[in-house]
Amino acid sequence: MAESRTWDALPPAKVVIHLAGRSYVPDSWKDSAGFLQSNMLGTENALAYCRRHGARIVYISAYVYGAPELLPISESHPARPNNPYALSKYLAEQLCNFAYTYQEVQASVLRLFNVFGPGQRAEFLIPAIVEQVLAGKEIRILDLHPRRDYVYLDDVVDAIIKAAAISKGFHVFNIGSGVSLSVSEVIEQIQGAADTNLPVTSSARERPQEIPDVRADITQARQILGWEPRWSFLRGVQQLLCVEKLCD
Repeated sequence: MAESRTWDALPPAKVVIHLAGRSYVPDSWKDSAGFLQSNMLGTENALAYCRRHGARIVYISAYVYGAPELLPISESHPARPNNPYALSKYLAEQLCNFAYTYQEVQASVLRLFNVFGPGQRAEFLIPAIVEQVLAGKEIRILDLHPRRDYVYLDDVVDAIIKAAAISKGFHVFNIGSGVSLSVSEVIEQIQGAADTNLPVTSSARERPQEIPDVRADITQARQILGWEPRWSFLRGVQQLLCVEKLCD
């Protein structure tokens, strides 16, 4: 109810960039109802605003494919959310599609792969590794093998800006680097950027429903948005370390 009043108080706009919502997969297992309420019903409030004001929406979604059938993963790959967070984001995507199909709300959905950059919660992999590197003792990790597609925050912002310029239709775009790195490779690159050689300890413990490899097909973003990542993983890590005051 309070969310509806918040939207009612906002002035008219032409574009809504909807980033609000709850994230972090482990939390979603503890409070799946809360994630559904925030991410799905919160999106419906945003869409109601769009209907009232004739605004279009850029919805910031997430990785919703589950264990991929093939790599790289295109937008036509079946969506198989394998945690409550991904489920809440995918259901919100469906609300956007419904609003476009039946209520004339123009919408673009950005399926972000593994975003990293300054300000990320310490529980995520890259901030956790950076923190341990800066501590200068050792790096402890659960599993060195899973591979993920990491995309730097500045590239994500660029994709959002380009998606906001699309005035017609319903579109879904993968936003990733098109390259996957293992946890071991991530550690190597971060240590290389920080000029450290700390010992690495892995408990070799695989997370429940772990996905071994994730890599985005970003062809559609290139062709329709005119977007592609400009930041390599190493460059992004170097910038992140600078923000953490490791560089001159």
